[in-house]
Amino acid sequence: MTIEDRDDAYLITHALATDTLSRLRDVDTEQVAFRKGLVKLGRICGYEIIDGAMETEYVPVETPLAETTGERVKGLDDVVIINVLRAATPFVEGLLKAFPRAKQGVISAGRDEEAGMTEDGEFPITIDYVKLPEIRPDDTVIVADPMLATGSTMAAVLDHVLDEADDFEDLFVLSAVSAPDGLVRVGEAVPEADLLTVAIDDRLDEDGFILPGLGDAGDRAFRTV
Repeated sequence: MTIEDRDDAYLITHALATDTLSRLRDVDTEQVAFRKGLVKLGRICGYEIIDGAMETEYVPVETPLAETTGERVKGLDDVVIINVLRAATPFVEGLLKAFPRAKQGVISAGRDEEAGMTEDGEFPITIDYVKLPEIRPDDTVIVADPMLATGSTMAAVLDHVLDEADDFEDLFVLSAVSAPDGLVRVGEAVPEADLLTVAIDDRLDEDGFILPGLGDAGDRAFRTV
């Protein structure tokens, strides 16, 4: 199993996931390679969710030569992926390779950098746009954002998701890199969510950025610096 329970989160330890993340961290990785890396990482994480959290069933299969028994994943049609704009866009593109029939939602959310981080490590959050599909009791919901720093943005996003969803099969918060403070904040705010991440980094700096991190994922993916 390449998902490990680390108390505050589940850590995805697949070798290709950690390899891809290491390339994303590298300051010399340019924009196109960075975007492609986020897509690749999203796909790997999607496969890990399938392997670690979704059930399979045995089904009859007729090959060109004989009848046999095959195994299929249950619930692949019952997936909702929520894209936290904008850095999550290539990350979600990769998830859709694992869940091509998933319904998609979009939430545009961002922290107020000018206001700064409060003494308790939170940021004011602005939600500009919310468009979510119907979330049904059988759905596996994946809320994706590559960076989970203070957890302020994700906590605000999950508030909107839970306002729309009366019930669901599973709720996953998926990130590439997380800070311990953010994991604790989101875990306490939304205990029904399972937090999945490829790395748990050391700490936040005074501006609320993850150290060592990988920089601003949105700026690096869209070359806005």
